[in-house]
Amino acid sequence: MSEILDEYGKEDGIFHKIIKFVRPTLRYVIATICVAMFAFYVGNMMFGKRSLDVMLSLQSKKERLSEDVEILKKLNARLQKDYFELQGLEPDSNKK
Repeated sequence: MSEILDEYGKEDGIFHKIIKFVRPTLRYVIATICVAMFAFYVGNMMFGKRSLDVMLSLQSKKERLSEDVEILKKLNARLQKDYFELQGLEPDSNKK
C-alpha cells in the first residue's frame, strides 16, 4: 500500500503530468470563454437590434419635435402680432 502512495505522490508520475498540462490550459479556456461572453454582451448591448430600434425611434422623435418647434414659433409670432393689433400697439413701438 505504501508503494502505491509513494507512486501517487511522485512529481514525475502520469497523474502529475496530466495535472500540470490541464491546469494552465483550463485557466486559459475559462478566461477565453469569459472574455468572449463579455464581448458578446457588450456588442449586443451597443450594436444589437434593440439598441438600433431605440436609436432610430429617438432620431425620428427628434425630427418631429424640431418640426413642432418651428410650427409653434410661427404660430407664436402670428398670435403676438394679433395681440399687438388688438391692443392698438405697433410691434415696433417698443423700440423708441
